[in-house]
Amino acid sequence: MAAMTFEDLKITRQYLNALDELGFAEPTPVQQKAIPLIRGGQDVIAVAQTGTGKTAAYLLPLFQILGHASGRDARCLILVPSKELVLQVAEQAAALAHYTDLRFAALYGGVGHKSQAAVLAAGVDVIIATPGRLMEIYMKENFPVRKIKHLVLDEADRMLDFGFFPQLRAVQELMPQKKQTILLSATFPERVQNLVDGFLLFPIKIEIAPSATAAENVVQQVYMADNFQTKLHLLLYLLDHDPLDRVMVFVRTKEAAEQISRFLERKLVGTVRVIHANKGQNSRINAMSEFKEGGIRVLVATDVASRGIDAPDVTHVINFSVPRNYDDYVHRIGRTGRIFKAGTAISFCDPAEKYHVQQIEELIRQPIEVMPLPDIPRTKTPKDEWLAQLKEIDLRRQRDDPNYKGAFHKKKHVIAAEKKADAEKKRHKKEGPIGLYNSRKRK
Repeated sequence: MAAMTFEDLKITRQYLNALDELGFAEPTPVQQKAIPLIRGGQDVIAVAQTGTGKTAAYLLPLFQILGHASGRDARCLILVPSKELVLQVAEQAAALAHYTDLRFAALYGGVGHKSQAAVLAAGVDVIIATPGRLMEIYMKENFPVRKIKHLVLDEADRMLDFGFFPQLRAVQELMPQKKQTILLSATFPERVQNLVDGFLLFPIKIEIAPSATAAENVVQQVYMADNFQTKLHLLLYLLDHDPLDRVMVFVRTKEAAEQISRFLERKLVGTVRVIHANKGQNSRINAMSEFKEGGIRVLVATDVASRGIDAPDVTHVINFSVPRNYDDYVHRIGRTGRIFKAGTAISFCDPAEKYHVQQIEELIRQPIEVMPLPDIPRTKTPKDEWLAQLKEIDLRRQRDDPNYKGAFHKKKHVIAAEKKADAEKKRHKKEGPIGLYNSRKRK
């Protein structure tokens, strides 16, 4: 049976030409299912792994409905969780609509709102925005929204993670009651279902794979590494010995991201950049753009970059630290193996993270292959890091077992007694039995 084509989906010629120029030869499964439904005006929920072409799955049919530029007021609103995603969706929208006269406005924070408001005043057909900036400009400029007939909630789970629910509710109250709503998400937890209940009317749900399923074309591996320093040596070994051409390294904290970046720069493994929440937005955008163009070999990032960012040809994703939000694991590894391409996801796991790897395996419903640790320097875990690991294990055991009191949570009188005993031992050693007897007698 011949593979389905975009022509089979009744995509019109101007968009077919744009798809050819972008190198999209055939529609992905989510595009095959979503395009006819969206073009038919149906409310749609699309749940699919990252990198499966969800953005084009809603842009193409919506553009066909909009047809051409008309009037000054926007007719379609696309909401996404971050500035980076606003720019990415706007870039793809402009590329797909290259042979049309459709007009776009990208609204995001970090810059003055006046220039963005001026674009709206000049006339637009499609607004692509973060919920916060959209409401800010609306409150200041009161631009018309009553002609919006299509609302897209892209990366819905991430918008809820970012705390955008109040803004989404406010946007819903502004919109006309009669409109088409499309919701897209890589995972579908209960909080997203609650959002669906308030926003969509008799939606059709498309689920290409069960929620939180990892892409089949991503090889998943895990290495057991005892501590941060051993993980650094392992990362360097992999960069030196394997063909890791374009790598994203994910960590939990911005401090760790900076440490890893400095270490790799000293080791001269190639161009390295780091992005996290404390980096300026322009710095983050420039780093991501350079990474997409192939000018950067290693991009070290916190989860600010784990969702929705489409960087082509990422060969490897490395979880330097295992995420505690297990959905983030799916989003992290979704940066590689995008749209028919193969990729590799590698996780580094210390003793406190073994539990989280097991939980991730349950979430994605498959085991992750444990790899033998190569011949690298294995440093002794520093005391403070060792204690932090033990405390994390201890806290997890307390959550799992309410009767477990915790090795690090002794009662105050026990701790006081232990301290007193230690002090007496030290005095006894220093003063001898006679001195200790005399000190007690004085008391």
